[in-house]
Amino acid sequence: MIKQPAYLKKGDKIAIVCPAKKIPGSIAPAIAILESWGLQVVIGKTVTADHNQFAGDDALRAADLQGFLDDPEIKAIIAGRGGYGTIRIIDELNYDKFKDNPKWIVGFSDITVLLSDLFARLNIQSIHGQMPYTFEKATPESLDSLRKALFGETIKYEYTSTFPSRSGTAEGILIGGNLTLMVMLEGSASEIDYTDKILFLEDVGEHEYSIDRMMRMLKRAGKLAKLKGLIVGAFNEIETQSIPFGASPEQVIWDIVKEYDYPVCFNFPVGHIDDNRTLVVGKSSKLIANKHPVSLTQSQA
Repeated sequence: MIKQPAYLKKGDKIAIVCPAKKIPGSIAPAIAILESWGLQVVIGKTVTADHNQFAGDDALRAADLQGFLDDPEIKAIIAGRGGYGTIRIIDELNYDKFKDNPKWIVGFSDITVLLSDLFARLNIQSIHGQMPYTFEKATPESLDSLRKALFGETIKYEYTSTFPSRSGTAEGILIGGNLTLMVMLEGSASEIDYTDKILFLEDVGEHEYSIDRMMRMLKRAGKLAKLKGLIVGAFNEIETQSIPFGASPEQVIWDIVKEYDYPVCFNFPVGHIDDNRTLVVGKSSKLIANKHPVSLTQSQA
């Protein structure tokens, strides 16, 4: 059975912690926004820690996150930023207290490791959304979508894709995150069952051939054949090559999944972009894709 953490209410305490890369500056503006939502913000030791590229060494990052997982007064944990490093501490975490009283975990990019681990091992929902490090450049709509998810309001997105979708309607549990991290989790305890799921994917700074390789790996592993639907988010900051690959990320992905019959939409506002809209991982969702108009609904009942 899928477990849904309790929605937040004004006055609740939330924590900011950095399981991966260090934050190179102040996140005071993000704290102010969270406080304007009526939340009390507790700052973890890792937010100001510095160990090479990491927010403290592995032991500190694991201990900081563990403390907030176990603290009953903390009702949600938001990762300060992504980068790299969550996979180095994921197996050190103990969910014994957390699994009986789950709380919302928020993040994206490298935090895909933690979100996937929670669903794969515990069937606990989590939130893929903006992090304090990205708040300053985030669109108001993306920040409001995070607030809605945390406080239990229905999320519905409607947009027009520039790359044509495969039309159809799908209802199922939403999973996904950063493509690179989803692939890296295959064969581990954090590997998610893709069967009958709606999958969303995004990535940044990759070559087209790398996207092609990772998607073909998922296909060969049987992950793409039994989906209910596929949501393709932002694949931006593509690395240029002296010899062109000859296909955009959207074309690469379409070529790999075109043999299936489930709906596939492109250009969804999720990923390493300012308008990174919030998605609840593990939540029942409804996707309606037409050639260009797309809608996705997550009812927060």
